[in-house]
Amino acid sequence: MSKLNKSKLKKEILAIFKKEPKKYFNYKQIAKLVRANTRTQKRLVIQILDELHKQGYILESKQGRYQLHPQSKKVIGTLDMSEKGFPVVHIQDSNDFVYIPLNKLSHALHGDKVEVVITARSRKRDVPQGEITKVIERSKKLFVGTIIKSKNYAFLTTNYKSMPYDIFIPIKNLKGAKDGDKALVSITEWPEYAKNPEGEVVEILGPSGSADAEMHAILAEFDLPYSFPPDVEQETKQIPTAIPADEIKKRLDYRQVLTFTIDPADAKDFDDALSFKKISEDLYEIGVHIADVTYYVKEGTLLDKEAYKRATSVYLVDRVVPMLPERLSNELCSLNPHTDKLTFSVIFRMNSDARVLSYRIEKTVINSDRRFNYDEVQKIIETGQGDHAEAVLTLNNLAQKLRAKRFENGAIAFESGEMKFHLDPLGKPTQVFFKKMKQSNQLVEEFMLLANKKVAEKIGKVPQGKKPKTFVYRVHDLPDQEKLENFSRFVKKFGFDIAVKSPKAFAHSLNSLFGKIKNNPVALIIANIGIRAMAKAEYSINNIGHFGLAFKYYTHFTSPIRRYPDMMVHRLLYRYLYEKKDSADESKYAKRCKHSTEMEIMAQRAEWASIKYKAIEYMKDKVGQEFEGIIAGLSEWGIFVQLIENSIEGTVLIRDIEDDFYVYDEENYALIGEYTGNKFEIGDKILVRVARADLIKRQLDFALVKKLANNIEILNLKD
Repeated sequence: MSKLNKSKLKKEILAIFKKEPKKYFNYKQIAKLVRANTRTQKRLVIQILDELHKQGYILESKQGRYQLHPQSKKVIGTLDMSEKGFPVVHIQDSNDFVYIPLNKLSHALHGDKVEVVITARSRKRDVPQGEITKVIERSKKLFVGTIIKSKNYAFLTTNYKSMPYDIFIPIKNLKGAKDGDKALVSITEWPEYAKNPEGEVVEILGPSGSADAEMHAILAEFDLPYSFPPDVEQETKQIPTAIPADEIKKRLDYRQVLTFTIDPADAKDFDDALSFKKISEDLYEIGVHIADVTYYVKEGTLLDKEAYKRATSVYLVDRVVPMLPERLSNELCSLNPHTDKLTFSVIFRMNSDARVLSYRIEKTVINSDRRFNYDEVQKIIETGQGDHAEAVLTLNNLAQKLRAKRFENGAIAFESGEMKFHLDPLGKPTQVFFKKMKQSNQLVEEFMLLANKKVAEKIGKVPQGKKPKTFVYRVHDLPDQEKLENFSRFVKKFGFDIAVKSPKAFAHSLNSLFGKIKNNPVALIIANIGIRAMAKAEYSINNIGHFGLAFKYYTHFTSPIRRYPDMMVHRLLYRYLYEKKDSADESKYAKRCKHSTEMEIMAQRAEWASIKYKAIEYMKDKVGQEFEGIIAGLSEWGIFVQLIENSIEGTVLIRDIEDDFYVYDEENYALIGEYTGNKFEIGDKILVRVARADLIKRQLDFALVKKLANNIEILNLKD
C-alpha cells in the first residue's frame, strides 16, 4: 500500500465489514487485510475505524473489536434534493425516506435511482441517515445552463437547487458555444475524486436573455421536447387527408345539425364543438363533439409512442409545445369550420331545467357552421343579438343551471384568474393582465364537464357487487383533515369561519368566502393557500371521485389533441362500446396513468417557470421603483410579497430588514421582531422597492420600505 487515499481506504475497510457482517475484527486484523504496514498507515486505519464507529457504520466491543452495525441495510430509492431543504432518498415502494449528508451523495443527482446503506439515525433531524453507495440509473441525461468561459476551459452553471454542481467543459467540447450562451450539456465522465463532473455541449440554445433561448432552456430544464423527431414527422405526412366514404357511413351523421366551436381568439386547434337542436319548447338535443384523434393516431405507431412520451401539450407564455405534430393538431384533427370532421360525441337530451333525460356516446361526423371566439359569444350573451343567438342563449342558460347545481352539490369555485402578458415582436412583456372567466367560458366548461362526467359514469357506474372494467379516471381525493383545520385557523385571522365538519360544508363555506372577497387583492392569496391544503388531482384506474368538482365519476375525454389520457379514454370506450371486448390490462393502464400525471406536473412546472421568467423580465426596468404589495407568505428566511398593481410576486429577505432580528412564528403565520415586537402577517399591506430582477436565477427581490396602514377591507367577513 504505497500510496494512501483516505476516502478509498475507508471504502475498502467498510467493504470488509459488509462482506462478513457478523464477524468481529480488531484494528490489527483490518490493517493486515488492507496491507497497512507502516506506523502512519496503521494510525490512519485506527482513525478510519473511529470515524466509522462515530458515524454509526460499525459497533465497538469492550475488547476493541469492531462489527458491522446491524442497523446498516441496503435500500433502493430516488434522490430528492429539492423538497425538504436537505438531500433525502425516498425509499422504493414505501413512504419512508433516508437523510443523506452532502458528503455522502457519491455523485448522485436529483431524481437518480440509487442504492443506499442506512447507517444510523440523524440526531439533528431525527430521521434515518445513510450513504449512497451506487447510482443505479441517472434520471437526467442533459443539463441546461449558462456557459462561463475562460481562456483554457469553461463551465456550465445551472442556477437551480437540484443541480448543485457546475459542469466542467474542456475547450474542445464547447462546440462553438460562447461565453454567456444558454446551452444543453451532457455529462461525459465524473472521476471518483473530482468535485465537478466533466461534460460536452450538445446544443447551443442561443444568447442568454433572448426569448427563444430562455424558453428552450425552460423546456430542457424539465426534460420537455420542443421539436418532433424526423421519423415522427415523416409518419405524420403519410396520413391521408381525405376521409374515406365508407368511414362516414359507419358514423352518426351530424353534418346538417347546427354546430360551432368556441375558443380563444388566438387558438389554432379546436378539439371540441357543440351542436344544438331544439326538439320542443322544453326539450333540446345537445351534442358535445370531440376530435376523433385515435382514428388518425393508431396505437403502437411512432406517432402514438411520441404522444405518450409527451403525454400533454405544454403552454409557455409565448408558445405552445404540442403533444401532436401541427399537421394533426391544427389540420386533420382540428374541428375547423365548413369542413367534414370525424368526432367522438356525447349527445344529450335535456329539458329546460338542465336535467339530462338521456345520453348516448357515438362515433360521428360533423361540419362546423361557425368558429366563435369567447368575446363574440360573450357579446351575444350580453346583448341577445348575433349569429345563432337562440342556440347560444339557450346553451348559456342551461350551462348556468348546470353550474349552480354543481356548487349546490359541493363543488369548489377556485377562480383566481390566470396571469397573461402582452408581448412585443421580440417577445418582451409590455403589459400584465389577468384572464377572467366569463359566462362564455363557463358555457363551454359546463358542457365539457358534463360530457366527462357521463363518459366516466358509462363505464364506472355498475351494479353493486360487479367490478367495473379497467378505465382511466381523473380523481381528486378528499383533503387531509389536519390541513383543513390549519387552513381554517388561517382564514379566521381575516374574520371568517370555514366549516370543516364535512366536505360539502367545507365547499359551501369556502365558496361563500370567495364570493365576499372576489374583487379583493387578498383573494388570490387565500385561494392559493386553500389549493395547497387540497390533494392534487391525478389520473388513476381506481375511481375515488373528484372532490373539487363534487363528482362521483369523472374522466378526461374532451381534449385528445392536447392530453394523452383523453386518447386512452377514447380507445377504451371504443373497445367496450363498439368492439365489445373484455376489460383491458389494469397494470398497463395504471402505469400509463402514473406517467401522464408525472408529465402533467412537469408541464405545469415549465409553464409556471415561463410565467415567472416573463414577470421578472417585465420588472427588470423597474428596479428602484416602489410598489404597494400584500404579504402572501412567510418563512424563516423571507417575506413573499404580491404586488397589488399586477399580482407579480417577489421576496423580501429577512436578512435585509435592518431594524430588528425577526423570528418566524409558524403557528401564527407571523414574523416578529425580537426587540421591537414589530409584526408582519399574511395579508398585511407593505411598501416595497424593487431591489433585484435576476433573469438568470429567475429571482425577484424587494427591499422593505415600510409597513402601511392595513386599508384592505378584508376583516369582519363573518355572516
